This record gives sequence, structure tokens and C-alpha cells, in this order.
Amino acid sequence: MLIGLSINCCIITKMPLMKNCINCNEEFEGRTDKVFCSSYCKSNYHYEKRKEDIDSFYQKVDKQLKKNRRLLKQFNKAGKSTVRKTVLLEEGFNPRFFTHFWKNKKGQVYLFCYEFGFLEIKDNQKTKYVLVQWQDYMRR
Repeated sequence: MLIGLSINCCIITKMPLMKNCINCNEEFEGRTDKVFCSSYCKSNYHYEKRKEDIDSFYQKVDKQLKKNRRLLKQFNKAGKSTVRKTVLLEEGFNPRFFTHFWKNKKGQVYLFCYEFGFLEIKDNQKTKYVLVQWQDYMRR
């Protein structure tokens, strides 16, 4: 005696999962965790992201250097002057940002933001900056 088995079979068809690439926004199909349409887009996305991180650091440093230069120029109209350290700091000056230095014959080290320099001194129990402008003789 034969026993007939009837099996109901379902054919499951997978619909392709359509998404947009996070780099170029082009539509593509792929795995549920896939986010890029190609290896080029994946590489380009990470390159641009890293570049933004580097650029933001560069921009912060550049912005502070330019602010320091502007303040040194603003407070040094005569070519050489003295100003209280607190006055410059309140304006946003940051002495940790400078482009180069120059050491005079006395051994004092002037820090420069481009062509404007400063030297920290103590005068009457107050900390001050001597502000100078770069001169040709400083090249030696």
C-alpha cells in the first residue's frame, strides 16, 4: 500500500533590499548592513571624514594664530610697546600659539606670530608683555 504525502511548498522570493549610498546617495541593493554602493564610495567617504577632522584642527590653530597676530598688531602701534598680560588674555590672546621665536643677545626669547613678537616680563609684581615687530637684524 502506498501512502501519498502531500507537501505544500512555498516558494519564497527575496525582494532585493533597495537603499541609498551614504556617500553618493545613489540607490543600490544589497545586504541589510551594507551602506555603500561600491568600494570607491566607501573609500571616498572615509577619506573625506578624516580630512574634515584634520582640517578642523588646522583651522582652529590657524584661527588662533591670526587672532594672536591681530592683537599683537593692535596693541603695538609704535613698533615696540608694553602691555599687561591680562589685557591681551582677556581679548582672546593665547601665548601657546606662535609661529617662530628669536633669542636676543641677553638670552631673552621672543615668541612671534608672523611678524609680531612678544616677550613675557615681570614689572612691579605684574606680568607684562613687551611687544615688538620683526626687524631685519633678527635674521642673524
